[in-house]
Amino acid sequence: MFKRIDHIELLTAAPQRTIAFYIGVLGFRERERARIPETPSGPLELVYLELGGTTVEVMCYPEAKSIPPRSAEQRLGWQCLALEVDDMDRALNILEEKGVRAAWGPVKRQDYARAEIRDPDGNPIELRQWYRG
Repeated sequence: MFKRIDHIELLTAAPQRTIAFYIGVLGFRERERARIPETPSGPLELVYLELGGTTVEVMCYPEAKSIPPRSAEQRLGWQCLALEVDDMDRALNILEEKGVRAAWGPVKRQDYARAEIRDPDGNPIELRQWYRG
């Protein structure tokens, strides 16, 4: 019945900065752009970014007066986007060369290593390396 995650939605007030981060730093590619002219919050601009069969839908209401800031507290719902990496240390070194530092980690366990970075809006992105024998 269920096949896969189709996409993850990411609402931002700074779409160009967000798109540049996901493409330039994380290696996503732009698939397409769309605009929905009429929504209750005004026009909605969409950019679909892909990486390894997963799509992030970057959403922006360019004419909105304000977007409530994200709470620093945990909330019900999605907590982060997680990306699998081949080599945690190498991935963190490449990200640091691009000006992106780990928010925490890496934490290395018997079966995996984990770390977290943040996108330009502060959204958490987990990095996970699985140790498979």
